[in-house]
Amino acid sequence: MKEIIIASILFAVSVFLFFMSVRSFMEKGFLFNNAYIYASKQEREKMNKKPYYRQSAIVFLLLGIVFLLLALAVLLEVYWIYFVGVSVVIITLIYAIVSSITIEKNKKQ
Repeated sequence: MKEIIIASILFAVSVFLFFMSVRSFMEKGFLFNNAYIYASKQEREKMNKKPYYRQSAIVFLLLGIVFLLLALAVLLEVYWIYFVGVSVVIITLIYAIVSSITIEKNKKQ
């Protein structure tokens, strides 16, 4: 019973993250990106938000996959899925760093 509750919570978080990803791909709603959040009001007005929305959307998508994998691991009691989830987390971190560097390089050109 405890596993079902935990899996349900993880599924709910996964669905929320997929929803946030779709909204970010559509460039709707608040931009959850550090570059935007920490920018001044003048910088926000001049900022090209498209690459930041895309970056946030991909990160939300990958995190949604992580939580979906965790929910499946708990529900099915197949624990090798945790290793796949950890791999996706590492890929997400690498993507976030590389895409931030790429966005900054393109911004300066």
